Amino acid sequence: MKKLPLITLIFSLISIISFSQETETQISEKENFNELKLNGLFLIAGSFEVTYERTINEESGVGFSVFLPFDEEVKDDVNYYISPYYRFYFGKKYAAGFFIEGFGMLNSVNEFIFNSNLNDFEKKSITDFALGIGVGGKWVTNNGFVGELNLGFGRNLFNDYSNTDLKFVGKIGITLGYRF
Repeated sequence: MKKLPLITLIFSLISIISFSQETETQISEKENFNELKLNGLFLIAGSFEVTYERTINEESGVGFSVFLPFDEEVKDDVNYYISPYYRFYFGKKYAAGFFIEGFGMLNSVNEFIFNSNLNDFEKKSITDFALGIGVGGKWVTNNGFVGELNLGFGRNLFNDYSNTDLKFVGKIGITLGYRF
């Protein structure tokens, strides 16, 4: 008879300990994270793209990218872009792995139009908004460092371009960052 209360006490302690461990794990898995990332590919090409992302849950996140060129050759084509996005993740880790994204892009580009009176090209700055889709992959270390590869395409919606290349926008990145 004395063994029954002792066995009950041991099972109660084991279940309390295991329940508290599950609760701590569940809380840490449900935290939302912030990420700051820098596109290394664009740094090499002569521009600066920084991205902020906020995870919503283990399968999705929202964020935005800001692109600013500092090299004169890049400035001849693109002035800037601001691109908000939504991502859906398919990985096993929290908001990581393969993803698909939908994005918008407010962009300003330069179009060169031939002026027959001057016998030269005129530079015309055009601001437009594009919608697009993309795919990629994100890897996160246990310490919070983030590596990401992404590729996306979209189409400008509002302007009539004489240069058909400017109707379309692209996003490409090899980004490194930190999750906190």
